[in-house]
Amino acid sequence: MALTELMGQSVWDSQGIWVGHVVDVRVVRNKGGLQESHTVYGLVVSAIRGPVFFGLTRDREGRFGWVSEAVAKVVYTGCTFVPWETVEDYGDGEVILKTVKKELSRV
Repeated sequence: MALTELMGQSVWDSQGIWVGHVVDVRVVRNKGGLQESHTVYGLVVSAIRGPVFFGLTRDREGRFGWVSEAVAKVVYTGCTFVPWETVEDYGDGEVILKTVKKELSRV
């Protein structure tokens, strides 16, 4: 699955409680070798879909420009961070977690 396919998917905890929609995918760049690759380390989830549509962009190093960074601080307030290791399954528009919602941290 492509990272862009995760965007907008509904996230559900292990007890079937809705957490929100994926609004950002956090990755770590793996250096070395001829090919550069990335590893997903978490998802940013929001109970409102607004952040998906703001078109916040990052540069090649994964950093926000100053305008996008200022907007992101406001837009992502109240979002939940979901570590990738807590994802049990994903696909068909849904992400299922191995943990409960109350154990997740706010961004």
